[in-house]
Amino acid sequence: MIEPLFLVGACTVTCALLWLLYRLLSGFRIWVLGNGNLMTPQLGRWAVVTGATDGIGKSYAEELARRGFSLMLISRSQDKLDDVAKSLEEQFNVETRTIAADFGKSDIYPKIEAGLSGLEIGVLVNNVGVSYPYPEYYLHIPDLDNFITNMINVNITSVCQMTRLVLPRMVDRSKGVILNISSASGMYPLPLLTVYSSSKAFVDFFSRGLQEEYRRQGIIIQSVLPFFVVTKMTRIRTPTLDKPTPDRYVQAELKTVGLQSQTNGYFPHAVMGWLTTKLVPINLVIFFGARMNRLQRTGYLQRRRLREQKQNGNDLKTD
Repeated sequence: MIEPLFLVGACTVTCALLWLLYRLLSGFRIWVLGNGNLMTPQLGRWAVVTGATDGIGKSYAEELARRGFSLMLISRSQDKLDDVAKSLEEQFNVETRTIAADFGKSDIYPKIEAGLSGLEIGVLVNNVGVSYPYPEYYLHIPDLDNFITNMINVNITSVCQMTRLVLPRMVDRSKGVILNISSASGMYPLPLLTVYSSSKAFVDFFSRGLQEEYRRQGIIIQSVLPFFVVTKMTRIRTPTLDKPTPDRYVQAELKTVGLQSQTNGYFPHAVMGWLTTKLVPINLVIFFGARMNRLQRTGYLQRRRLREQKQNGNDLKTD
């Protein structure tokens, strides 16, 4: 009996070591070597970036311009678009075009389709997104009806519609990359940001489903799920190891394209993603997420109340 048990134990240990070696080599391939040479204008001359005037979207536009892509920038403010376009042209000597469009509206896509007509698009970055002004219970969200419509239009409809416009020509050429910017909050429910979290879960599922549908036709569709990045949306101002600048995040994320269909994009975020999905029970993740957001909600409402009291006091003095 000793010999069979020894063989079973030896096989188990060997399999575990081989699995660990495979994971280490895969991690080295993704996070150290990367796949940085994939994202070049050989995919197609043009890159399209939505939400391109701030944060992660702007950093994608800058990095893709640095790699030689011509840029089609789509965002709401024409003034901001003009500023970013001018900066890209001066820094990287690339052609830029812009389309001013409010993704909160549903009637913008004929205008966008006309603007994209005739372009050889190699990369689409579906980055535009909107979150809560502060964590809040569902029924307490101000102007809930319009909030729901705007959140769905910006975070969900935009991804589906922009993909509809760009994907057919990629399929015709059997090459192209679509990066759909989801969020780590789409990896599990996040109470008090429930609609945002759910919309980002849709982006993740949509991306992974389409990747399986079109990967055999030479198309890469990647779901990108960042944790906190220094942006206006997160209201984080100081970068740290786990909260990178948009530039640092984008440079790391682009190295994962073609290697991971679902990525946190940045090694510290990948570690956080593994811990929160593989190691920690989901009920604990939901509990602590809710606790964190309740604390943020309380702090926000207290600060708002103090501002209102101060403003009322100033108004009384003026009167």
